[in-house]
Amino acid sequence: MTEIRLEGISKRYRGVVALDGVSLTVGSGELLVVVGPTGCGKTSMLRIIAGLERQDSGSVYFDGEPVDHVPLGKRGVQMVFQNYALWPHMKVMDEKKYTNLSLPLKVRNWASDSIGVRIKEAARRVGLDPALFGRKPDQLSQGQKQKVAIARALTASPRIFLMDEPLSSLDPPSRVLAREEIRKLQQDERATMLYVTHNMRDAFAMADRIAVMRDGRFVQIGAADELWAHPVEQFVLDYLQS
Repeated sequence: MTEIRLEGISKRYRGVVALDGVSLTVGSGELLVVVGPTGCGKTSMLRIIAGLERQDSGSVYFDGEPVDHVPLGKRGVQMVFQNYALWPHMKVMDEKKYTNLSLPLKVRNWASDSIGVRIKEAARRVGLDPALFGRKPDQLSQGQKQKVAIARALTASPRIFLMDEPLSSLDPPSRVLAREEIRKLQQDERATMLYVTHNMRDAFAMADRIAVMRDGRFVQIGAADELWAHPVEQFVLDYLQS
C-alpha cells in the first residue's frame, strides 16, 4: 500500500491553467474517486502522478518520498487510459508471445504457465471472452478494447492504480460487473487507487471518498454521505445529482 501526496501542483498548457496549486493526500489503500466537468484538470493530475507529464510547480510524493524525477517505468504505477493505449500490432493474448495482455508479465520474466493463469483470471473478472484472445485491437469493439485495457491493468500488482474513465464504453451489465471487480481487486491487493469518472453511479458504488474538481482545483473532498449532507456550495450538490 502506498500513500500519494500532492503539494501545490500547477500545470499550464499554452497559457491555459489545467491545475492551480492542487494539494491532495490519498491514503494508503484508499480508493478515491475524482469527479468534475470536462477540462477541470482530472486527467492532467493522473498523468503527472504517473510520470507521463511534468508539473510546472509543486511535488508528488509516494509514502513521503518525492518521485518528481523518478521515470514512468519505475514509479510502480499502472494507468488505464480513456483511449485504451493498446498496442495495435499485438494480439490480445498469447502467454508464449508478447501480446497486449502478456507483455507486462513477460517483461517481468514470468513463466508462460503463470502468465496464462493470471491473465485468464483477469479476463474473467472483466467479462473478456477468451475467444477474443487471437484478435488485434482493430478487430475489437470499443467495449472489448476497454475490457482488454482494464484486464491488462489487473494482471500486474502495482503500488498505485490510476484509472481515467475506464468503463465509459461498456454496456450497463458489463459496467456493473467491471466496477465490482475493480473494487474487489483494489481491496484484495490493498492497492491505492485514483479513479476519474463522470458517472456518479460509479463514484457512489466504489469510492471511499469523492473529490469534486472545478477549474483546476478541488472544491470539496469527503465521503459521499458527507458531501450530500454538507456541500460547501451549490456546485457540489448539483454535481452529485447529475
